[in-house]
Amino acid sequence: MESEKRFFLTRPVRFLVRWRPFPPYELICYVLMFAAAFLFAYGIRPYTIESITLVFLTIGTLYSGFFAALIWNDITDRDIDAVVHPGRAIPTRLVSSNRFFAIALVFSAFTFLFAVLTSPWCLLLVGVTALFVAFHNKYLKKIIRFPAYSEIFTPVQWLTVPLFGFFAIWTALPAAGDITVSVPLLGYLSIQRAQLLPMLLLVVFTYFADDAHDIAEGIHDADGDRRQKVKTYATSFGESNATKISFAMVFISGLIGVLLWYYTLLSLVFLVPFLILWIVTLRRSYTLVTVTDDVKRKQMGKIIGKQGYDYLLFSYALIFLDVAFQLLNALSLHWSASIL
Repeated sequence: MESEKRFFLTRPVRFLVRWRPFPPYELICYVLMFAAAFLFAYGIRPYTIESITLVFLTIGTLYSGFFAALIWNDITDRDIDAVVHPGRAIPTRLVSSNRFFAIALVFSAFTFLFAVLTSPWCLLLVGVTALFVAFHNKYLKKIIRFPAYSEIFTPVQWLTVPLFGFFAIWTALPAAGDITVSVPLLGYLSIQRAQLLPMLLLVVFTYFADDAHDIAEGIHDADGDRRQKVKTYATSFGESNATKISFAMVFISGLIGVLLWYYTLLSLVFLVPFLILWIVTLRRSYTLVTVTDDVKRKQMGKIIGKQGYDYLLFSYALIFLDVAFQLLNALSLHWSASIL
């Protein structure tokens, strides 16, 4: 009986490990990324029990939301995956769509729970994003014929990451903003004008960095997308043109990253490694532009797309490390002054 119970408890964990071979660094980067969303918005100021709690709620909301969105995507894209990703869970029958649906519901429930514990406004943000992702993946990207519709709007779900950090501060901490709005059931929304530009820059950077990797991976998935009539850059404008658009997205994201350093609290701790990361990613993206063989381009699209995804993750990790170092430095200076 004990062995059966242990098997029942470990089976979901073993399945999640087998479902997607997540590299350990990637799982760690998600924690840093989601924490960075709050730390960047909060800035260099003393942390309280309330603000520390919000850091963990932000990580919990975004981490469970990430897995929920990924599972929903696997369920809705099972026909495409059968062509271009036959090794994934549903095509290999590692799990049925119904059971995967139940797992997605569990992760979604945790997402909404952590969000409502943060604030009703954060729950609204997560709820609107979840509805958009559900309809976009299930219906819209397969029926809307607007050129490149799918890859224009797919990165929108990632914009929840930077927005959640700012919304948590504006709605869950004591009102201290320049613009305060109160809505029944949702409570107040207290916005600081000085935070609007940093938020906008981080949102735009996230969009371009994520879209660059989506476009590259879309080249690899082009055959499956064409069968399902999904409009990506590759299926709308050709795979060769898609490589150039992806390269342009990486280039633009890097410029925005520099502006992010210039206009916000970020220091050289962020800028120097970010510039190296950006140049390396640009160089790799350019190699995809130079490929002329269609088969090789598809193969490289998947590789370059994953490297572009790492570029997004590592950029957020650098934001986390920069703000964390500045906080530690401020704390050490405070301790030194109190001792003297």
